[in-house]
Amino acid sequence: MAYVDRRPLEARVVRVAFGAAFLFLGLGGLGGLIQSLHRTGYFQFIGEITDGNYYTVLTSHGVFMVLFFTIFFLMGAFTWALTRSLDRDLNNPRMTKYWITSMCVGAFLTSLAIIGGFTNAIPIEANVLYTMYAPLQAHPLYYIGLTLFVTGTWVAGYDWISTYWGWRSDNPDERIPLMAFMVLTTMLMWYILTVGIAIEVLFFLIPWSLGLVNEINPTLTRTLFWYFGHAVVYFWLLPAYLLWYAVLPKLSGGRLFSDPLARVVFILFLILGTPVGIHHQYLDPGIPEGFKFVAMTNTMFLLLPSLLTAFTVVASIEHGGRQRGGKGYLGWLRTLPWKNPAFSGMALAGIMFAAGGFSGMINAGMNINYLVHNTIWVPGHFHLTVGTASALTFMAGAYWLVPQITGKNLAAKKLAAVQPFLWFVGMTFMSNAMHRAGLFGMPRRTSEPMYDAFSYDPAIGTVGEVNSQIALGGVILTVSLGIFLYVIVRTWFGGEKVESPVDAELPPAMSGPEHSPRVLDNLKLWVGVAVLLVILAYTVPIAYIATDGLWSGSETYPVVVDALDTLEVLL
Repeated sequence: MAYVDRRPLEARVVRVAFGAAFLFLGLGGLGGLIQSLHRTGYFQFIGEITDGNYYTVLTSHGVFMVLFFTIFFLMGAFTWALTRSLDRDLNNPRMTKYWITSMCVGAFLTSLAIIGGFTNAIPIEANVLYTMYAPLQAHPLYYIGLTLFVTGTWVAGYDWISTYWGWRSDNPDERIPLMAFMVLTTMLMWYILTVGIAIEVLFFLIPWSLGLVNEINPTLTRTLFWYFGHAVVYFWLLPAYLLWYAVLPKLSGGRLFSDPLARVVFILFLILGTPVGIHHQYLDPGIPEGFKFVAMTNTMFLLLPSLLTAFTVVASIEHGGRQRGGKGYLGWLRTLPWKNPAFSGMALAGIMFAAGGFSGMINAGMNINYLVHNTIWVPGHFHLTVGTASALTFMAGAYWLVPQITGKNLAAKKLAAVQPFLWFVGMTFMSNAMHRAGLFGMPRRTSEPMYDAFSYDPAIGTVGEVNSQIALGGVILTVSLGIFLYVIVRTWFGGEKVESPVDAELPPAMSGPEHSPRVLDNLKLWVGVAVLLVILAYTVPIAYIATDGLWSGSETYPVVVDALDTLEVLL
């Protein structure tokens, strides 16, 4: 029986969330194509055909893709995962309807503010990019819309947690099912990491944009944003991890290698995911160097859950390949279902994520970060992580989930089978060229080509050749995206209605939760550790910035000043 028949309310919510996600994916993807062609000089029409400018397009691409597409998809996937793993409907239908409505209204208002930059018909503008901090200022509607959107996610988290509490009261001695565990730990991390953006928007940006205050501290708003701005990457990534752990082994024909290792990974992201944002501010004045070192150390520790994931997922799909008859060291790779777009998309996304991890180590290191800071290397990195590890996994997951929530077979299967490989090829061209151009020193966020096409550097060759790869990659990615949307729309509205469109049964892990200590399920303990690490990493830097570094010359706070100086020396 399809999911839509078993839980009609949850299925409607998942459909709304996925529909919004795919709408913003299409709009954001169009913005990405315009950027790649305009910035490389191949087809420049921004400002001629439209009244807007390049930074309006850049803002729409960032917000639509990395906020609305990813988080709407997460809301749908997590609703499916929680209710399925607990085998329980959500506790409060009115609350469920409220949070999905709040998110949709918030996304609409934010989009209206951004789209206002394209036309004079709407006298509002928001060209502040995804990184929303002073001194760039958007229309109040932009911030109010984002507030409603984030508030909706908070209510959704409470909806899921209260459903878990109901399950726990009926099952006091049971271990938390793995997918429910993943949902809960991710949302607990979300509550912690959104504290920064909530303070920034509610207490600084909205009053400033309304004219209630004349000036605000740019370094403070920047620090509050990056408190949120890097940790949110893990919020986008963990739904992909959920699909890699729960669905990918089944698609390969095997089973998850280790349930306990999966739990450890999510706990590590919960406790280490937030106190790392200062590594985006290595070149910022006003932040003590010792705390930049703390951020670097915490970021390097996050390599551990990624390496554990690589081991666990590869072991799981190897088991699947060998169950299919694969022999030898690598012979099992040939037996995997590469023609199944759900499998191939997730597997290729994992390969790209490994490459993104290597470039992320460069970003995290204080000394070598200086080489690539604020260059196009950085977009090259996050197009591998969020732009492929998350985005391609979500598209692949949709090939498996959309039939369940619509009760229809996947349409245009041959086209769907090609789409992940096109995305992989397009991203290889574009991201590789961005990394090379970053080594050359090509800046990010510029609206026009910054170097002559025939400029040459031994590290990358000619600028024209690099730009051509970026433009070609953008075109291939857009074609891939168009195929994905065509397949999904055709499935949704014209697919064949069947009782069981996919085999949705998920096999148990080879090593189950009974092989892990119960302390892993003590979520209160891990939240406490996470909050403590945030306090240690951020309290002194934020207080120092908020007072404009006045402590160093103040007689009022000698103990605090001495402690700060001592900590800097020790670190």
